[in-house]
Amino acid sequence: MRYIERQLAAQLTGAARAFPALILTGPRRAGKTTLLRKAFPRAEYYLLEDPDLVGRFRADPRSFIEGIRPPAILDEIQHVPEVLNYLRSVIDRQPGRKGQWLLTGSQEAPLMRGVTESMAGRAAVFQLLPLSAEETPKVSMLNGGFPEVVGRPSARGTWFRSYVQTYLERDVRAASSIRDLATFRRFLSLLASRCGQMLNRTDMAAPLGLSVPTVGAWLSVLETTCQIILVPPFYESFGKRLVKSPKVYFLDPGLLCHLLGIESERELERSPFLGSVFEGFVTAEIVKHQVNSGRARGLYYFRDRQGLEVDFVVDVGGGRLALAEAKATRTPVPRMAEPLLRLGKAMPRRDVKRVVIHRSATGDRSPSTLCPGVKAFPVDRLSEMWRA
Repeated sequence: MRYIERQLAAQLTGAARAFPALILTGPRRAGKTTLLRKAFPRAEYYLLEDPDLVGRFRADPRSFIEGIRPPAILDEIQHVPEVLNYLRSVIDRQPGRKGQWLLTGSQEAPLMRGVTESMAGRAAVFQLLPLSAEETPKVSMLNGGFPEVVGRPSARGTWFRSYVQTYLERDVRAASSIRDLATFRRFLSLLASRCGQMLNRTDMAAPLGLSVPTVGAWLSVLETTCQIILVPPFYESFGKRLVKSPKVYFLDPGLLCHLLGIESERELERSPFLGSVFEGFVTAEIVKHQVNSGRARGLYYFRDRQGLEVDFVVDVGGGRLALAEAKATRTPVPRMAEPLLRLGKAMPRRDVKRVVIHRSATGDRSPSTLCPGVKAFPVDRLSEMWRA
């Protein structure tokens, strides 16, 4: 597969000039190792899943670290998190040497605890997510953005089956005390069917025979390992009663389709889940854009108890907000803008733009004015929303 340039590369090379170490986290198979090896071709490479390397490190950690000639890539450091303590002492002896240690890890929360304790002020931390539609037009709702699926879509079914199996056996067990993997698989499928809905832990616990705290713990594992996105509600003083539960989405729409049993574009077109898959795809693209730009996540939804609901409230920077609706149609119509106009009127002091995001029509991929004050954006032109 031809290498696809990652938007995060510029952020990494810039940070390497300012920090002694970089730490790149994110879901398994998102392309972390490939990105570091392309961005830093002269760096030596060490895979800390290799039993021989791990054995050498644990037998004599100081000699192992001092035997490395930086710059060096230490891959999958969550397997030996104690390496951070030794790197700290090496960095502190020569704090002026930048871009020397390039680290990756797949499980964000356990890794971040070590970073907080050992590498504060010494390392720049980044997150790499699967490929975005901005990076390649090959990203789609059915195939998602994992590089190996994008490069070989004909093997998507086998790849996702293997990914779920590997994820269950390695990341989930390493990040939690989950033992009943069969029930956890059912939990994944049930959660997929609730994509785009407000999270109701009690409603999910009953059909699985689980306790509400267990459902909460399993959701935390999925969020920790970058499999799902929880989008919180947007709060402001509207003089209205607002809902408080987050909405749940899968980070990768291809994985979502796999869990829903959708195996082809034709099945997706006919699926009752088309709308929620598209909404999840848009959610992931917004998050990827923010993360790849080096910005904090600023994505919310709005819903009050009077029935007004807007899919996305997006912080687009500079104090501006974008109110957005995601519609799986290829033919947006003015009535789709009504919730955006109503919510916009309730925010007279905010700089607000209003957009409807829809699927692209063949031969017509230009943003258009849907009605006064509202633009319609084909999803493959979503990046223009940030500039419009």
